[in-house]
Amino acid sequence: MRKLDSFEDIIDFAIQNEIEANQFYKDMAKQMKNPGMREVFEGFAEEELGHKKKLESIKQSKSIQPAQNIVDLQIADYVVEVESGPDMDYQDALVLAMKNEKAAFRLYLDLANKVTNEDQKSLFLSLANEEAKHKLRFEIEYDEIVLKEN
Repeated sequence: MRKLDSFEDIIDFAIQNEIEANQFYKDMAKQMKNPGMREVFEGFAEEELGHKKKLESIKQSKSIQPAQNIVDLQIADYVVEVESGPDMDYQDALVLAMKNEKAAFRLYLDLANKVTNEDQKSLFLSLANEEAKHKLRFEIEYDEIVLKEN
C-alpha cells in the first residue's frame, strides 16, 4: 500500500473509497428482494457519489491548504472484506452494510484526528458524521426487522 504523504493523497484515497462504497451499495440494491431496502441501498449509493463530488470539488478548488507532516495511516486496518453474493440473506446484507459504514466512519474520524488544518478537520468530521448516519439507518433496520423476528 502506498503511503499517504499529502492532503492530496488523502483526498484521492477518500475519493476512491467513495467510488467503492457507491458500487457496493448499487450491488447490494440489486440483490434486495425487499423494494424498500432496495431503495435504501440505492439512496446510499447516491449519497456516496455526493461525498465523492464534495471531495473532488475540494481537490479542484484547492481552497483547503494542505497540512504538513501527514503520517502513514495504515489504511489496510480499515479495509472491509466484502463477500456478498446472490445467496446472501437480508440479515447478512445488513451486517455487511453496517460493517462497511463503521469502517468508513473510523477512517474519516482518524483522518480528522491526523490533520492540523481546521478546514480539513471539519471536512473529515462531516464525512464521518454522514457515514455514522448510514450505519445508524442499517442498525435500526436490523433491530426492527431481524431482531424482532428472532
